[in-house]
Amino acid sequence: MNKQLIERLSDGSAVIGVAGLGYVGLPLSICFSASGYKVIGFDVDSSKVATITAGKTYIKHIPDTDIQHAVAAGFEATTDFTRAANADALIICVPTPLDDHREPDLKYVINTMEMLVPYLRKGQIISLESTTYPGTTDEKLKPMIEAAGFRVGTDIFLVYSPEREDPGNKKFTTRTIPKVCGGDTDACREAGLSLYGKVIDQVVPVSSTRAAEMAKLLENIHRAVNIGLVNEMKIVADTMGIDIYEVIDAAATKPFGFVPYYPGPGLGGHCIPIDPFYLTWKAREYGINTKFIELAGEVNSSMPEWVVNKVAAGLNQHKKSINGSRILMLGIAYKSNVDDMRESPCVDMMGKLQRRGAQIEYSDPYVPVFPKMRRYRFSLSSIELNAGSIAAFDCVVIGTNHDAFDYAMILEHAKLIIDTRGVYRDRHEHVIRA
Repeated sequence: MNKQLIERLSDGSAVIGVAGLGYVGLPLSICFSASGYKVIGFDVDSSKVATITAGKTYIKHIPDTDIQHAVAAGFEATTDFTRAANADALIICVPTPLDDHREPDLKYVINTMEMLVPYLRKGQIISLESTTYPGTTDEKLKPMIEAAGFRVGTDIFLVYSPEREDPGNKKFTTRTIPKVCGGDTDACREAGLSLYGKVIDQVVPVSSTRAAEMAKLLENIHRAVNIGLVNEMKIVADTMGIDIYEVIDAAATKPFGFVPYYPGPGLGGHCIPIDPFYLTWKAREYGINTKFIELAGEVNSSMPEWVVNKVAAGLNQHKKSINGSRILMLGIAYKSNVDDMRESPCVDMMGKLQRRGAQIEYSDPYVPVFPKMRRYRFSLSSIELNAGSIAAFDCVVIGTNHDAFDYAMILEHAKLIIDTRGVYRDRHEHVIRA
């Protein structure tokens, strides 16, 4: 089985199934299609499937032409999971959020696997790419496969290969980002390396699925901890009247031993705000208290409130309160130049400001209409920026520093600016760093 599968993967005749056509699954499907594979994309969202089938994108940084080329090459999007039986490889790319108690919520992974299990057959490889805690692949997916009567490593090959997408990053693509891959057995890992070897420039093998799961968490926890550190340094520097950006730029001139991280209004995106809690939760099972990681999480999660307090202080200088003030959130995506709003701290700030009585509006060229979200409901659309519209607000909060914004025009006409991204490095009386 292993030899036949590897041959099909290596010569490009294998059919690739991708479950979950979101920020990870869609670019991965396009990458496999561009490498000559027949690709079937599965998703439970029929509107998403219809959009892709029509050759249109719903993710701003993925152009229509990429989808059109993939569809022309045979890429199919479907809600029909029975077609999983036609795939030689099944790659799971679904969300792994936290529940209301900030504990891992694997329902999307489990539900997807339950939908695939009835259509499994011998000679397939299953790869989980969703970020999760060490042990998920062998503790959750493997028993489901074996309960269906298959032997992992002999009949079906199981690997974990964490996604490393960075939406909007033009320096790296799905193909050029090195990819870690760990198998449940040596035979599984061998099949995994063949699965990704033709479409990814560098595949990095590790000894097990747990090592691969831990590697992904370490990558994101490294960022979370360092962002937490610089956010705490920002508060200290602000209190002492020191420009944190000047400090970072100076420290960054050291050619070794220092990597610059920059402060912001909090963590955003699907990975960095969530993944550390996956490890802290699993570590408790082993009697380990991850104090360092949890402290960084506390610092980062407190940033939106810190910014709101800066808004209150700034308005107070203008003899105004948050209650009744018109406040514009400039950018609501979690980072610049993308439409991805997952875990955006800007939305958290909007909620906090609204609860304090602010009349909140936003402008974001990447998000024309505020989408439906689990935790927040805003019946808002992005407003057009011009001298008059900016001047009409009591305060403008720079939440996301999109390149499309005319910062010179904003600086000239805004009454008060709360800058959470270090857009304005020079001192201005009506600009407050946050």
